[in-house]
Amino acid sequence: MQLPPKVTTRAFERLAEIGAADQGQALRVAVEGGGCSGFQYEIALDGPKDDDLILEGSGQKVVVDSISLPFLSNAVIDFSEELIGARFVIENPNATSACGCGTSFSM
Repeated sequence: MQLPPKVTTRAFERLAEIGAADQGQALRVAVEGGGCSGFQYEIALDGPKDDDLILEGSGQKVVVDSISLPFLSNAVIDFSEELIGARFVIENPNATSACGCGTSFSM
């Protein structure tokens, strides 16, 4: 059974900090073919589209298109701040392996 991805409070708070909703935008999380492991995440600010799954919290939105949704079933979308930088990250239980950069994975 497919479960929608979850978004952490920290990710929604970061979107609020950058004012995404104030600009009419949401965080788009998509999966595309490519990368060193076969699939890669595309994360960008974008406007919601008609066929998107919309996840809302703290007045912010995260959107996932219908094609990417099966690849992100039960994944967790989070925001991480580390010494090497800050970024949105995806913990994906469907990935069987991932490359060192964390944006490419295989299933």
